Parts: sequence; structure tokens; C-alpha cells
Amino acid sequence: MSALSGARLAFGAGGAVSGLSATQTLDLAQGADELGYDLFSLSDHLHSDSPTDDPFTTLSWLSGQTRRIELATNVLALPYRPPPVVAKIAETLDRLSGGRFVLGLGGGGYDAEFHAFGLTERTGGQKIVGQREAIAILRGLWSGKPTTLTGQEFSVHGARITPPPAQPIPIWLGSYGPRALALTGELADGWLPSIGRVGLDGARRMREVVLAAATRAGRDPASIVCATNVIVRLGQQASPGSGVVSGTVAEVIDQLVDIVAVGFTALLLAVPTVAELETLARDVLPAVRAQAATRSPSS
Repeated sequence: MSALSGARLAFGAGGAVSGLSATQTLDLAQGADELGYDLFSLSDHLHSDSPTDDPFTTLSWLSGQTRRIELATNVLALPYRPPPVVAKIAETLDRLSGGRFVLGLGGGGYDAEFHAFGLTERTGGQKIVGQREAIAILRGLWSGKPTTLTGQEFSVHGARITPPPAQPIPIWLGSYGPRALALTGELADGWLPSIGRVGLDGARRMREVVLAAATRAGRDPASIVCATNVIVRLGQQASPGSGVVSGTVAEVIDQLVDIVAVGFTALLLAVPTVAELETLARDVLPAVRAQAATRSPSS
């Protein structure tokens, strides 16, 4: 199981960073690994105006050039790849990385991308059904046993993969709507929204939905990793309402502590350079840990 499932406040890198060359991406991942960050993640966009990399291919490459940092998709768009294919790729990446993979999964929030590629476009309800079925297929195949599921969106018939993962691969859902949040609490190992999209109050309300759904499902709400993407611009002043954490070291510390106080246990910090990762690791993160330890989550 992922080391991020513990009580310790965790920090990640990568995520909402685009337009990097292969060398820059490698530098960022290796820098995060050496500086003690817990997770490095990559987004999933095939149809884009900016240069993009396939996250599975890139994370596999990075797994051989990093030592300890966990690697995640942030988040995988379900319409791009059939769930059984995702199950096999994820198992392989997890095995080759020594058990360091976290599968961030989304129902597919950018319909224009799927339309452009001629892929399946689903209604909101169909996306929820598809995610539920995909999770069942993933975990069924990861069990190593033949898996059969005849669903509305996805089906498998006596499918199996060999070898199965040596340990459970965490599934984090990038969810926002009420039904998706409830599904997260019912089935997922983690919740991964972007704080800039919802704000502190929105995140607080959404987290309550996730935790309530976990309780209804008979799960321990504390077992769900609450992670969030945070765009950080240290030494700059972002425009009001942008959702970007910015300002002086002290201002950034205060904003990150406020995010932790909502109940997030992992902050995935999007900065584009190793120098910024170094500054955060030296001047910001220790203070965030110390101050966050004195505050209780809002719920």
C-alpha cells in the first residue's frame, strides 16, 4: 500500500505543469525524489494546444531513473483506454517501479478532447457508471483471478492478467460532482481534486460528502487519502480568483496551512523548476508541517 496512506502530511510535485521537455521533466522528477517529496504525478491530455506526454510511458521511464518517490497519473482520463488495458499497464508500471505506482483516475472531464479523437462521449450519469465498473474490473483483474463483468459501459468475460500486483495499487479519483464524490467515498483509496477549481469552502463541503459516503459504506473515512493539486508561484502575486497560491514565503506558508486545515493530507505542488522545489523544501514545507500539526481539520 502507498506510503501516502499514513497520517504524515505528504507533499508531491509535477501535476499541473505543462510544456516541459523530456529533460526538464526528468530533472523535476529526480529533483523531487532527491529532495524528499513523496509523489511525482503527470496529467493526461492527448488533445492539447501545449506539448503533452503520455503519462504511462513517461512514468515508466521515470521509474527507472528515480529511487523512492511514488509515481501517479493525475488523473487518467477513462475514455482514452479500456479498463482492462489500464489494469495491465498499471500492474506492469507498479512491478517495474518496485510498488511505487498510484492510479489517479477520472471519468473524463474534457469532452472536447474525446470528441476530437472520436472516443466515447458519456453523460454525467454514464461517467459515474463507467467509473464504478472500471474500478470493479481493475480490482478484479489485479486479484489474479478470472474476472467477468457485464456492465453498461464496460464488460470483461473471464479476463485475467499475470502476474497480479504484489500489493494493492491505490486508486485515487479526481472527483467534483455529488455522485462522483459519493463514489469516491464508497470505493476509492484517495480523493484528488484541484484546490484552485473549488476554493477552500468548496473543498470543505466536498470532503464532507466523501467522508459521509465512506461512513455509509462501512469504511473508515480516515483510510481515504485526501490529496489536492496546488499551483504555487513563490515570489509572485497571482491575480485574485486565479486559485493560485502565491506571494512571499510567509504568505505561501499561510495559504498552504489553510489548505491542510480543510482536511487534506497530501499537497501536490505544481512548480516548473527544480530551483522552486528546492526553495519550497527548504523554506516552506517544514513550516507548513509544523503549523499544520497545531491545527485540526475543519471536519
